Formats: sequence, structure tokens, C-alpha cells
Amino acid sequence: MACRRVAGGVHGRCRARRNDISGFADPEYLPAAAALGASVVATHIRLAPRVPDPEPHYDDLLCEVRAFLLARGRAAEAAGLAPEQVALDAGLDLGKTPAQSVVLLRESEGLASLGYTLLLSASNKRFLGELLGLAIDARRAASLAAVAYGVMHGCRIVRVHDVAGSVRVCRMIEALQAAERGEARVT
Repeated sequence: MACRRVAGGVHGRCRARRNDISGFADPEYLPAAAALGASVVATHIRLAPRVPDPEPHYDDLLCEVRAFLLARGRAAEAAGLAPEQVALDAGLDLGKTPAQSVVLLRESEGLASLGYTLLLSASNKRFLGELLGLAIDARRAASLAAVAYGVMHGCRIVRVHDVAGSVRVCRMIEALQAAERGEARVT
């Protein structure tokens, strides 16, 4: 079953990146991904996927999320995946309050220091709407701001709804960073 789930994203010589929001709960998932050469995303989630978590509590949010993600990254490596085949996702909105999701976004740089690619999935999320009082169709600017913050603080993969807008944000950040290094070019 895991091999079929992973293989569903691997086509010919193209390698897929599969997102497992269960935190690799299926013991066959990582070996199947390694055998197929697929990359994986480990997403932090407190309870099982689709289990309501109306009042999530953490004794130490950042410490618990870091430990969870680091353990999943190491498990992927132990199964035969190279570190560059592993991405980590803090799981904003998944078993987190809006305030907890903002803390994790703010701590992107620390999560990126774990040694794996950091994925940001903040686009149109509930926490953006609740914090700013926005309906889902009014969250574009907030989503782009989250992308900008995340990319500036270590996120290297972004899951977005507004692809064109997010690409422009990322290109602008690249231009600013190049200017900081004295490498700015106008084309």
C-alpha cells in the first residue's frame, strides 16, 4: 500500500516529493520512498490526520515541534533517504491555535537549521483569517506576506495558491539579498 501511495507521485524518471501529514506513521512509507527515489515531506501534527484538535496544548511548542521534525528527518535518513530528499513542515494550523501557528512561522529560521529543507504551507490558512479577521477569499495579501517572511527566514519550498504572486515575492527577495551582497543586477 505504501509503495502504491509513494509511486502515485513518481512518474518515470521524474522524482516526486510526497507529503505525509501523518508524520510517517505507516512503517512501509519511508522504505518505499527510498526504494523509489522519491523525496518526502514530514509534517508536524499532534494527533492523527483528520482528528479534531479544538484546544491544542503544548508544554513547549517550539521544542516539541523541533523534536518531532528532527526525529522524522532522522527516521527518513535511517530508511535510506539522503537529507536533501527530506523536507520538514511545521504544520501550521494542524493541531495548532492561530497564535501557535504564528510562533512557528516566526521561528522558521530555527526550524531551517535542523539540516533539512523547510517547507512553508501558510497560504490561505485559517490562522491568517482568524488573526486578521479575513474570509478565505481575502487572504491573498496575508498569504504573500507569510511567504515573504518564511522565505527570508529559511523556508525553501512554499505551498501556495497564488503561484505567480509568490514567484514575484521570491524574486524580489532574491534581488534584495543580492543587493545586500553587492551583487545587484538590473535586467
